[in-house]
Amino acid sequence: MIKRKATAIWKGTGKEGKGVLNTPSEVFNNTPYSFNTRFEDGKGTNPEELIAAAHAGCFNMALSFMLVGAGFVAEELDCTATVVLESKNGGFDVTSIVLDLNAKIPNINQAKFDELAANAKANCPISKLFNAPITLNAKLLS
Repeated sequence: MIKRKATAIWKGTGKEGKGVLNTPSEVFNNTPYSFNTRFEDGKGTNPEELIAAAHAGCFNMALSFMLVGAGFVAEELDCTATVVLESKNGGFDVTSIVLDLNAKIPNINQAKFDELAANAKANCPISKLFNAPITLNAKLLS
């Protein structure tokens, strides 16, 4: 069993308050987050951005393992995850996630690429966390 941790510290109200994120690896070391970084264009991060980064990274690793299992090695997997946060019923919901993948994989055909990409989307551990629909737009580049 693997356990990973992050700590969020928040001070103040939801709109005027501020927080920091910390991880044992120190990748996040008092990294700021706030209303301004979440709902406007402030400097810092926000939960949806972090979810997007985690999902894109997890998806790429899952696809890479699946490719190797099928006898292929990717030159590059460039995935952008977009997390959509919408106001609903007086609160906010993550309503969808879009994975945009541009892949360079020698000697793979489109059908095999589509199969493996769909499998990675469905089975990467981060994908399995979400109730929101997850869309994959995968492009095989030559």
